[in-house]
Amino acid sequence: MVEDQGLRRELRALRMDGPTTGWLNDAPVSVFCSNDYLGLAHHPDVVAAFQGAGSGASRLISGNRPAHERLEERLSLLFGRPATVFSSGYHANLALMSTVLESGDLVGSDALNHASIIDGLRLSKSKREILPHGEARAIPHESRMVVVEGLYSMDGDVLDLPSYCGEHWLAVDEAHSVGAIGPGGRGVAAAQGVEPDFLIGTLGKAFGTYGAFVVGPPSVRELLISRGRTFIFTTGLPEPVVRAATVALDLANDERREMLDSNVRRFRTGLAELGIAALGSNHIVPVVFGDRTMAVANGLLGRGFWAAGIRSPTVASGTERVRFTLSSAHTHQQIDQLLDALDAVVREVQNANT
Repeated sequence: MVEDQGLRRELRALRMDGPTTGWLNDAPVSVFCSNDYLGLAHHPDVVAAFQGAGSGASRLISGNRPAHERLEERLSLLFGRPATVFSSGYHANLALMSTVLESGDLVGSDALNHASIIDGLRLSKSKREILPHGEARAIPHESRMVVVEGLYSMDGDVLDLPSYCGEHWLAVDEAHSVGAIGPGGRGVAAAQGVEPDFLIGTLGKAFGTYGAFVVGPPSVRELLISRGRTFIFTTGLPEPVVRAATVALDLANDERREMLDSNVRRFRTGLAELGIAALGSNHIVPVVFGDRTMAVANGLLGRGFWAAGIRSPTVASGTERVRFTLSSAHTHQQIDQLLDALDAVVREVQNANT
């Protein structure tokens, strides 16, 4: 069935030899589809911090280490409120939604929200009102909570978060924005002067390691630890990962964010000069090619550039796209060479379809 629908996926083993370069099928590639937005996954200090052992149990049993508590203290200092670390962003959203909400609560959820948010709301047994993407005026008056993302990973856009504030709770998933956007890298909400009731962030993207966290009032941390199923029944993050994440937080500085911004401007300006329209305005740069998406992605790969082709049903049919992601570690030369390759590939694909 998957084969008949053209939805068969395959795993490709990529051997990285730097933050933006590697080898795929024995051929060198420049990687433009990683979420390592600040180039920290391969930073020598982060790599050196991978010391220790597996946690061996849930943090509530014997899996809690001083390293876990230091990471939470560091995150709490950054965001100004208690932070609770989870083993993944999926776990964080499932725990938050299923603990703070009760059966029957009405929740406004943006139509493009991540699957982990959707599944968390299902687990909570709340009533969901799907909000048209970006339309705060559609929020039902009686909503207990509104859930949105800071930076949407498929469209690369941000919402006007002040317009989503109200008497209801506001939860913002900042997975693709913490570390990379806003004062101190605190995300889109901070950049727009908004403090959401709950903020969900990840450590596996701009911070280059793994895991996730929830920021909120002290009472929420207590609730997550005592009733969050994915916290209670999941082995704690391995100590090496936790140590590396703590180091990465200190390396995610304004200089790296400025380098990322510079690379984003260079790439987006180059696309505009080629007459290629891109969605969004940040470091996630989707370009819609429709049914030519995989031809463009494969053409780029043949020239040594790996960018992800995103197909239906991940995105709506007819809006298939190549999603480029920029890193502060990309060089200007890499970006310019990618633009040259993309120009050539698009022309080839167009000629092949005429």
